Amino acid sequence: MEAARALTFSSTEPVARILIVEDDPDLAADLDALLRRYGFATEVVRSRAAALDRAAAADLVLLDLSLPDGDGLEICAPLAEQRALVVISGRADESDRVAALELGADDYVAKPFGPRELVARCRAVLRRRRAAPAAGVVRTGDLEIDIERYEARRGKQPLDLTTKELALLMALARRLGDLVRREQLAEEVWGAGVWSVNRSLDVHMSSLRRKLGDSPHHPRYIQTVHGLGFRLLPESRGR
Repeated sequence: MEAARALTFSSTEPVARILIVEDDPDLAADLDALLRRYGFATEVVRSRAAALDRAAAADLVLLDLSLPDGDGLEICAPLAEQRALVVISGRADESDRVAALELGADDYVAKPFGPRELVARCRAVLRRRRAAPAAGVVRTGDLEIDIERYEARRGKQPLDLTTKELALLMALARRLGDLVRREQLAEEVWGAGVWSVNRSLDVHMSSLRRKLGDSPHHPRYIQTVHGLGFRLLPESRGR
């Protein structure tokens, strides 16, 4: 029987609940202590079966890919359908990162990682999930992005966007107000490393801005964070 500790809750304020899926007992204990120190409630399980069984009780699942009862990639999709999902793995191959993200993971953190980086990534994922609109429609200024229908309008008029331009806009809309790193956009839109699509990313982003009537110097919609990525501005700043 695997050792697991039930989630604990604060009686005075909401606590984000993280399910740690890690079969290495030392690393699991370190993750457990780290996340509790930063105010999260935690539960530790060590198998795919237990992860699927306990995911519904958590706000976020922290998933290692190498588990005793199989490859963690095979449960990314069902976990991501239920809860926010952050994959942690020692696998260095780009194909594993891309596969995890395409299967629904919100983020992928390669081992070894810094403790504060992991906490920051978990917080960012939870923030995005909580900010996501229930109906799947994002609005900022006169721009309306329907994520479920995969459509975008400005001033109620459909935008004539290419496949890549629309995919970039959707990726930004899903994280309204948050920085989306160039690496994330490259993986989500092209399924490739940023070094191989760097120029193409800038060209498509420039074209998207032009069709939105936006300016990189005085942005209404898309803000550039130089050297890092882009941010879709929320309505209060997008006007």
